[in-house]
Parts: sequence; structure tokens; C-alpha cells
Amino acid sequence: MYDIMDEEEYEFQPTELPDKPCFCPQAEFNNKPDSLFFNDGVRRIDFILVYEDEDKKEYEKRHTFQRRKASLMKMGVELEATQSVIDEKLMFVKVHMPWEVLCTYAEVLHIKLPIQPNDLSSRPSPWRHFSCITKHFYPNEELISKETEYFTAPFEKDRLDYFYIKDKDVFFTPSMRSRMAYYILSRAPYEIRGNIKKFGITKLLDGGVYKAAYPLHDCRFNVRSTEEGCPNERFLLYEEWAHPKSFYKMQPLDLIRKYYGEKIGIYFAWLGFYTIMLTMAAAVGLGCFIYGYKTQETSTWSKEVCDPEIGGNIVMCPQCDRFCNYWRLNTTCESSKLFPSFSLLPRLFFPVPAVTLFLEFWKRYQAELEYEWDTVEFLEQEEPPRPEYEAKCIYERKNPVTGVKEKVPYTACGRCVRVSIGMGTVLFWILLILASIVAIIVYRLAVFFAFSKKLRNQDLKQLEPLKEYVTPQMATAVTASLISFVVIMILNILYERVAIWITDFELPRTKTDYENSLTLKMFLFQFVNYYSSCFYIAFAKGKAVSYPGQPVYLLGKYRNEECDPGGCLFELTTQLAIIMGGKAIWNNIQEVLLPWLKNLIFRYCTRVASEKVIPRWEQDYQLQPVSKLGLFYEYLEMVIQFGFVTLFVASFPLAPVLALVNNLFEIRVDAWKITTQFRRVMPEKAQHIGAWQPILQGVAILAVATNAMIIAFTSDMIPRLVYYWSFSVYPYGDHSNNTMEGYIDSSLSIFNTSDFSKSSVPATESGLITTCRYRDFRYPPGHPRQYEHNVYYWHVVAAKMAFIIVVEHIVYLTKFILSYMIPDVPYAVKEQIKREKYLTQVILHETNLKLVTKRLKPVDEESVNDPEVKLAMEELELDF
Repeated sequence: MYDIMDEEEYEFQPTELPDKPCFCPQAEFNNKPDSLFFNDGVRRIDFILVYEDEDKKEYEKRHTFQRRKASLMKMGVELEATQSVIDEKLMFVKVHMPWEVLCTYAEVLHIKLPIQPNDLSSRPSPWRHFSCITKHFYPNEELISKETEYFTAPFEKDRLDYFYIKDKDVFFTPSMRSRMAYYILSRAPYEIRGNIKKFGITKLLDGGVYKAAYPLHDCRFNVRSTEEGCPNERFLLYEEWAHPKSFYKMQPLDLIRKYYGEKIGIYFAWLGFYTIMLTMAAAVGLGCFIYGYKTQETSTWSKEVCDPEIGGNIVMCPQCDRFCNYWRLNTTCESSKLFPSFSLLPRLFFPVPAVTLFLEFWKRYQAELEYEWDTVEFLEQEEPPRPEYEAKCIYERKNPVTGVKEKVPYTACGRCVRVSIGMGTVLFWILLILASIVAIIVYRLAVFFAFSKKLRNQDLKQLEPLKEYVTPQMATAVTASLISFVVIMILNILYERVAIWITDFELPRTKTDYENSLTLKMFLFQFVNYYSSCFYIAFAKGKAVSYPGQPVYLLGKYRNEECDPGGCLFELTTQLAIIMGGKAIWNNIQEVLLPWLKNLIFRYCTRVASEKVIPRWEQDYQLQPVSKLGLFYEYLEMVIQFGFVTLFVASFPLAPVLALVNNLFEIRVDAWKITTQFRRVMPEKAQHIGAWQPILQGVAILAVATNAMIIAFTSDMIPRLVYYWSFSVYPYGDHSNNTMEGYIDSSLSIFNTSDFSKSSVPATESGLITTCRYRDFRYPPGHPRQYEHNVYYWHVVAAKMAFIIVVEHIVYLTKFILSYMIPDVPYAVKEQIKREKYLTQVILHETNLKLVTKRLKPVDEESVNDPEVKLAMEELELDF
């Protein structure tokens, strides 16, 4: 055993390595498979290190490996080594944190611990009158009882008597002990060469010195432990949370936080809260979809499109040069029925207030969790630097806050260079995504010619009863969406490595800084990668096509795409459905199937030793290691989904429904995964969801503009409303009352086939067709201003702009009013925080007050009665 060094002394004066290798005591396995203690049954195992026995290695590597492991024994922890039961090459080092070490590092890490039970009465639940019903939707209280609430304060070992200690063995929870053990191991030096120091278990893991490092699960997930005093928390989490039979139950968040730490707990709390709020959006979206389905046969414009006497007699102009033929309007009959105009409005006016309520109520709920889980005062300056940062601190600078000189890994100029290189790399990859989108657009233009030539001319009997759906537009949309999805997945895999490399190069100081920097890079990339094709269809496709006699070309070669007469909404919906569905399937394969297969293969390879009694630490070693980035990919997946649900909900009303179904599975799948397939996650402190919070707020603000523009520019709602209120009656129309009759004819302009240019005239042109129709508002041939935009076009443009301005102002105003009216922190939580601060001041600092009072010199009664002396003494007491 070695003395514990002061934190500052340790950081700047690492322990030198001994000349001779030092060995930790070895012990044989005692055949207790679920034991969580050393062989003496007293000292608890707080961490496990795994390495290959040096005696099994070649001689030249042996000495180096022993020297590196020796330094870990100088940090004040107790070690015990045990040989593997299955593989004799493996050695398992059990790490125990003595009481003195725990007290020291609890103070270093500012861990908050109980000082007295919470004496404030909690507010009764509004659902208490229905407890006989609601209890079935909560975890079994006989298995998972409610924890006692305490007022807490940052631990100070000099004031140990003022903390609520019943039993020293359980005062620090296993997650706290593991966190402190990892803090020590991540800063244990193993090599010093001049000014260069190497330390940390992470580097040793990367270098292969250690095979694994992890805290222990407390039991098997599906069998209760027979060890005395084992809390069996993993078993309880599986039964009441991760098991498929518990899919309808609320999550036991307090137990999740206790077992896995606050960071895991806050993620599942957010995911559960987000899923509950999705139910309202899903109900509205499903209602809009059902309304559209029920009213598709009553829509006047779709009747005109499908009518053989109207849509069947309207000949549409070719949508590409030479290879495309004329076609009949009624071939788009089915797609014209899918999006009734008036079902679009609830999709705009409901989701944004709903998202605002979700974000505001989440802030309140998060504030409650911050108080209950003792993260209210978890400040950034309390977070220790990353070992990778500390290892490269070679420059000196004056701390602007403390005024003390400190070591940093780079100068101000060096930091600017690192950040600039990172930003340039991110910009390059974003441009690469845009280049891939242009390539897909070129593919769409090229393949549309082939589909138009083939699908318009053939009698597709083999595709019955889907014949009416198989149009050139639909075939192009589906194939392009599939290719786009494949490109998105490939670019994600490549950029993930690039983003991690850039962030490592920038060398952020703390883990929070590291995750925030990586979050921003990955989200910017994913935003462009996932949404750029959708933005193209929604806001670019069909907007710059001119008219058949003078089409607009991309790259001077490919004629720009046109939308169906009913708009590009159907194609946008197809794109969203394929990307959302494909992404969900791909993520589940990665997150569930792969770990399960790896564990299955590992168990198959070690089946020879299946009859042996395997200890707890070796059972956990057989599980999958936890990713270094932890929850990053889980948050990223959900935030991208949040973007699909909010940014494009006007075009895809079933997006919230699909997201809700996916999240119901996601919660249980994630729970099953971390409980059964992975080693125990390293407990970490977290106050909130981090950089994802402002990202969600930014997406919510952007969603107002995107949905308003989708309704205005992508859908056909505004032109229909303009026709209904203005152009169906006098002075522009012939009807006596407002009606949608004749809308199709008024929304399609006329083109004289003799005005085709030589490059665009159809190769199979029929002399019987003298005019054709196209989607635009232009004067007919023979008019003094032929092929120029008519008055209808300018009415529609004005209506679209007015719609966007009015709707955005109304929705934004509603959003900000809701944000202002709903406080971020509940009043009851504010009271409890004040009460806790008061108790901390009274209990932990009254010793200082007594000490100062004793040191005051005795004074006579006249001096005591002096008002100035009284005032000074009162101020002194108040200060303490």
C-alpha cells in the first residue's frame, strides 16, 4: 500500500516507476460465480483489469508490460490477481478502493452525499385517485421500492461527522466507487521520458497492455444472485425494464441512474419523455392521414384528373427531350388523391406548438431530475481534464480566472490552427455531400428519360394491380431514394472516422468539451447528409423548368425535372419513408443483431469450458465492450429522427406515427442491449443532455419555416385556394359560386407543338397532336404575351408570400409566448434547492462559526451593548 497523494501534487509530480517489476498478490478462484469481493469476502471489487500473463509472452515484451502495470499499485488502491478459468493466458486484476481513498477522491470529484433526510413534503400526484389502474403501468413496487430522498452536499472528509453515514460499506454506492476507481486509473502514470509523460488506462488499452477495463455487473441478468447482500439491481432492471413483457411499463429511472450513472439515466429519461410527447403528434398525423384517405374520392380536382372525359382527354407535354412521349393526365390519378389541401393545415399549426411544449416541459422535468440526482451544481470547472489533454500539456499560460500559471497543450496560435483545420475538413466533407446530391440529381434526370420511354409505351399487364402507380415519376423517385440512402450510409461510415480524428486533433480539455465538439461536427454533417435530398425535392425540383419550348438545362445537358401536376409532395413522402424506414432497420441491425451474434460466437468458441464454474468478472469479460463515445450515437439517431418528424411533417403525416412505434421499440431494445449484451457502462455524471438541447431548439425553429414553405411551394394548396376564392367566380371565372370545378384546366397552360425546338421535339411526334398542356400559369399561344406568366401566376406568388409571412409570425409568436409562460424550473424544485443550500450552510459551516466565536476576545457589557459592536458581530455570523 502507498500513501494517497494530493490531487494537484499528483497531476504535476507523477510517481516514478520502480526499477524492478512489482506484482500484486494472486489468489485462486473460490468457486463463487456471483461473488463481488476479494477472496477474503470483505473487500469489494470496484473495478476489473484484464491482461495476458507475461509468462506466456516472449521475454523481450515481459519487462515492459510489468513496469507499466506496476505504477497502478502506487495510487492507493488494493489489487488481487486471479487466473482465468477458461483461458490460462488471461489474468484478471481486481481493484478495491479503501475507505480513505474513497473519501479523498469523493472530495476531489465533488461528489454530493446525504446530510439528512428530505423533510419537505412532496406534491401529491394528480393521478393518485386512479392508482388502482396506473399501478399496472409502473414497475413492481415490491421489487423496486422508492428510494428515500435526502438533502445532499459536496463531500468533505474533514466534516465526516455531519454526513448521514449509517454503514461505511454502502455509503458510497457501487457506481460512485467505480467512477472514482476509473478516475484514478485514467491518471496512473506508466512512462516518463524527459518532459513527456504517459499515463492513463485508456492509452494502455489502446496499446494492448491491458485487454479490458470495466466495472462489474452485480449479478446475471436473468438469475438472482445467491450472494449475501447483493442488491440484484441488474436482475431487477431486466425484469421490470428490459424484458419484452414490460414494454408498457414506465421506466425505473432512479434505479437506472443508481446502477448506470446520471448520464445513462438522463438519456433514458429524455427518450421516454420524447416518446410520450410523440403520441400527440402521432394522433394528429394519423387523423390527417385518415381524413385524406376518406375524402380522396370526394376531392373535386382528383375527380377531374381521373375523369376519362377530362383528365383522359388532356394531353400533357413530354417531360424530357426527344425520348419522352406525350401522355394523358389521368395516368397520375392515384397520386392526385393522396394529399387533400385542407389536411395540410393541422400538420403545420399543431406540430410547432407541440414541439415547443415538449422542449419547455422537458426543461422543467430535467430541472427536477437535476435536483433529485444531485447535479444542480455540477459545474464545468469541477469536471477534470481529459487524460489525453493532460498528457500533452507542455506550454505555460496564466489562468485568466485564478491568475495562477498552468500547463496547456498548445499556444493561442496553435489552437487557432487546429480549429481552422477542423472547420476546413468539415466544410470539405459537406461539399462532398452536396456533390453526391448533384450526382443523384443527374441520375434522376438521366433515368427519367428511360422510364418515360418505357413506361409510357408498354402495357404493364405484369404489374397489375399496381399499374396505375407505376409512373416514370414514381419509378425515378423510388430508385433515386434507394441510391440516396445507400450513399448516405456510406458517407456516414467514412465521416464518422474523420470527425473523431478532427476532434482528437483539436484536443478539447474536458470530456464534455470533446463530446460537444464532436456533436456539432457530426450533426452538421448528418443534417446535410440526411436532409439535403429532401430539401432538393421540396424546394428546388420543378421550380426552374420554364416551358416546353424553352426548357432549363442542368450543366447545359440535362433538362431539369418537373413535378407531377399535383406537385412534388408524393415524391417527398416517398423519399422520407425510404430514408426513415431504412435508417431504423440499419440501426437496429447495428445495435442489436451484431452484439448478439458476437456474443453468440464467443460463447460457441468457449463451449468446451461451459461446464466449469465461471466467476462474475469472467462472465462480464465475455460480453461486448462499451463504445468510447457511449450515448453519442443514440442521441444522434434520435435527433435526426426528431428532424424528420418536425422539418417535413407537413408532407409526411405518418412520420410521427413511425417515430412513435420506433421509439417504443428503441427504449426496450437499448435497455435490453446494455443490460444483457454489454459490460457494465462506466458511471458518469451529467447535468443535462448537453449540446443536443440547443440543437433541438434550432431544429424546432427551422421547422416553422420549412413546413410553411412546403405547404406554400411544394404542395398545391395555395393555387387551389386562390382559384377557389378568386378565379372560379367573376371577374376571372364563369361560376356563380366559389367552387373547385375547372381548377385542373385553369392550372395547366397550353403549348403549341410547332413551337418545340429541334433539340426538344419528340422523336415519335404525332401530327394529330397540335397542342399539349404543362404545369404552369402562362398565356396561351397566339396571345400578345404568349408563354409569359399570366395574372393567375402573380396572384399565386403573392398569396404564397403572404401565407409564409403570416403563418410564420403567428406560429413564432405562439412559440415564444409558450416559452415565456412556462418557467424552466418548477417552483417546488426552487424551494427544495433553497432549503438544501440553507442546510448546507448551517450544518457544514457551523463549526467555523463556533471556532471564530471561541477566538473572539472577551469584552465588557458596555462594549457588547454598543450598537456598532452588535452590528459587526451580527454581520460576522451572517457571513458564516
